[in-house]
Amino acid sequence: MLDTLDAAAVRRWCASGLAALKRHQGEIDQLNVYPVPDGDTGTNLVLTLTSAQQALAMDLDTLPDSGPTAHGHALRLMAQGALLGARGNSGVILSQILRGFADQVAGAPAVRGRELAAALRSGTAAAYAAVSRPVEGTVLTVVAAAAAAAEGADSDDLPTVAGVAARAAAEALARTPEQLPALARAGVVDAGGRGLCVLLDALVEVLTGERTARPAPTPRSARPAATVARETGSDEYAYEVQFLLDARGEAVAGLRRALDALGDSLVVVGDGREPEGTWNVHVHVNDVGAAVEAGVAAGRPYRISVTRFADQPQSPSGPAVAGRAAVVVATGGGIADLFAAEGATVVPGNPSTGELLDAVRSTGAARVVVLPNDPNTEAVASAAAREAHRHGIKVSVVPTRSPVQALAALAVRDADRRFEDDVIAMAEAAGACRYAEVCHASREALTVAGPCRPGDVLALVEGEVHLIGTDLTDTCAAVVDRMLGGGGEMVTLLAGVDAPAGLTDAVRAHVARRWPFVEVHAYPGGQPFYPLLVGIE
Repeated sequence: MLDTLDAAAVRRWCASGLAALKRHQGEIDQLNVYPVPDGDTGTNLVLTLTSAQQALAMDLDTLPDSGPTAHGHALRLMAQGALLGARGNSGVILSQILRGFADQVAGAPAVRGRELAAALRSGTAAAYAAVSRPVEGTVLTVVAAAAAAAEGADSDDLPTVAGVAARAAAEALARTPEQLPALARAGVVDAGGRGLCVLLDALVEVLTGERTARPAPTPRSARPAATVARETGSDEYAYEVQFLLDARGEAVAGLRRALDALGDSLVVVGDGREPEGTWNVHVHVNDVGAAVEAGVAAGRPYRISVTRFADQPQSPSGPAVAGRAAVVVATGGGIADLFAAEGATVVPGNPSTGELLDAVRSTGAARVVVLPNDPNTEAVASAAAREAHRHGIKVSVVPTRSPVQALAALAVRDADRRFEDDVIAMAEAAGACRYAEVCHASREALTVAGPCRPGDVLALVEGEVHLIGTDLTDTCAAVVDRMLGGGGEMVTLLAGVDAPAGLTDAVRAHVARRWPFVEVHAYPGGQPFYPLLVGIE
C-alpha cells in the first residue's frame, strides 16, 4: 500500500493505465456511439496515453533545478505527452484532465488523499473548460463524480480516496445512458467515461497492489452497426480537423470564436505556458480550408490532420501517411550500410543534439522515428525530438539499445499503418529482440559473473556481464546457447572490426548443430570494441 503518489508511482500508473486501456481497447471502441455510431475512442485513448508514456520514458530523470517536485515533474511530463499525442475528442479531454491534475499537485510536498481529491477537481475544471459546449453523460460527468466523491471522503488516506473516486466514477458511468438518449437507444455507456474508469482503476491497482475487476455495464440491447467514424458532434459536418498550434493566449480566444462559428465538437486546449504555448485544436467542420486559415491567423499550426468521416472504414486504422523517415545512430561501416539499405538516414555514433536534429530535418519528412542504439544516446535523441517539435516535425524515439534491436524495428515498418501505430510496432519488435555484446576486459573488475582480468572475454546480455571466458569463439557460442535457452527463432550476428576471420562462421556452425531449427543471419558490422554483437528474436 502506498500512502503517497511519488514519481515512481506516476510512472507505474501510466504504464499500468496504458496496459489496461490496451486490454479494453476493443470493448471501448464498441461502446462509442455518441451521438452516432463509431468505433475509435479506445484506440484514441491508447495512442494518447502511449504518447504520455513515451514522454515519461524520455524525460523522467531530468528534473529541473527549480520548479515542481519530482512527482509534479512526472505528472506534467505525462500531461504534456498526452497533449502532444492526443487523438480525437477523448484524447484531448484526457490530456486536460491530466494537466489539471498535474497543475494542482506539482508543488505539493506529498500527494495524499486530500491532494488527490483536489487534483481530480482541478482536472475536472480543466476538462470542462476545454469543451466549448459541455455535454453531461460523457467523460465530463464521470470525472466530476470522481472528484466529488474524493472530496466527500475527506481523508488523507490515499488508497481509500482513490478507491472511493474509482467507485463513484463507475457508478456515474452506469448512469450515462439516463443522460444521453443515444446511449440509451444503444444500451451502452459512454466510451470516454469508460476509458477514464479504466485509468482510475489502474491508479487504485498501483496504490494497493490489487487489481479491480470492474467490467463495463452490460448493454441491454445490440448496438446498431457503425456507419461513420465520429466520437462527438452532429452528422451535419463532414470533416474532423485536428492540429497543434503555437500561439499566444489572446490569439487563441479569437480562434475559438472563429471555429465555433464553423462547426461543432470544438476543443482547444493548451500546455499552460505563457505568454506563448502549444495548443491542441480539434473541430468538426465542412470548410476545412477556413478552419486551417483560422489556425494560421492565430499562430503557427502544424501536424495538421483531416479526416473525412464518409471515407473511414470500420477499422480504427487511418490511411497511410506520406513523408516518413527513420534516423539511426550507427558505429561501424557495415552496420551503417545495413541501415542505409533499409532506407534510414545514418548518423555516426555519439552524436550531439544538434547533429541529430540536423539529420531529422535533412530527411524532409514530417514524421520521423529515431533509433539511438545506445543508452547514452537516448537522452540526446529525446532532446533532439523536443527541438524538432518546435520546427513542426513529429519525432518519436524508439529506445533501442543495440543495432540488432534497430534492425528488428526497421524490419516491421509498414507505410500502410498510421505513424503512431507503426512506432508502437517498431518499439514492440525492438523490445522483443534480446541482445548481447562480446568484448575483451580492459582492466580488473568484479562483475555479477565473478572477477575478471585484463584480456578476459566478457559476454554481456542486456548490458550485464553473464559469462567470463578465455576463448573468444567458445564464449560467443556459449552466450548464444544461454540466450536461445530462453527461446528464439532467429539469431543475428554482427562481426566487429577486430573480429578474427571465421568467427561468425564458427558461431553459425555451432547453432546449426545445437539448434537446428533456428535461423542465423551474419553480417560484417565493423563496430569497434565488440568483436561480436548478437540479437535473438
